[in-house]
Amino acid sequence: MQPAAKLSQIRSGKSSIFILDLLDSDHSSKNIFFPNYLTRNNSMSIGNEPPQLIKHRLSYSGRKFGFDVNLLRLPNGVEGEWECIRHPGGALCIPVTNNGKLILLRQYRFAVESRILEFPAGTLEHDEDPETTVKREIEEETGYRAHSWKNLGQFVLAPGYSDEIIYAFLAQNLEKLPNPPAQDKDEDIELVFMSPQELEKAILGGELIDAKSIASFFLARPFLT
Repeated sequence: MQPAAKLSQIRSGKSSIFILDLLDSDHSSKNIFFPNYLTRNNSMSIGNEPPQLIKHRLSYSGRKFGFDVNLLRLPNGVEGEWECIRHPGGALCIPVTNNGKLILLRQYRFAVESRILEFPAGTLEHDEDPETTVKREIEEETGYRAHSWKNLGQFVLAPGYSDEIIYAFLAQNLEKLPNPPAQDKDEDIELVFMSPQELEKAILGGELIDAKSIASFFLARPFLT
């Protein structure tokens, strides 16, 4: 039996909210699985054990990421309603100057109402590979171009409520650009130069540093002096 569906859409600027009721008459949908709504064009796969979608309740499509609410049946048989942020992924780099200093950003983040330390990073655009993303972001956010790149790997950022993957890179052999690209209007950034030892001390001392930067730093630590 095909599931009955009722879809409503609410638009607000460039964003949309979709409210979808999807449910079989027997309260099952055995052949329908939880979808990944944002197209991924990268090497790390997600979803070799997806939950079963029972009812799709709500979707929101924003400028950078989406959000949905679904009634799911987990692999262990438990049913419940869960919310999830759908994210295309982010790419981050650890820039290292020729004298061994790390370039970080002290950036204002409205969600935590504070300025925090983080490495240059950005959201993957549609059909964009992570290395293209991070090469753009380092120039926009720091004014430097890297001529040597090392892939440090990737990791999920907050799997309890998001499918975002972070792709981490080490950026070396830096060149300061005479005319760097303009930053986004909402970016409130100050460059901070620290040695690996100074950053490690700041992390252990409890300075406000975002999680993806801490994780990426320790991936890069074996390559830093």
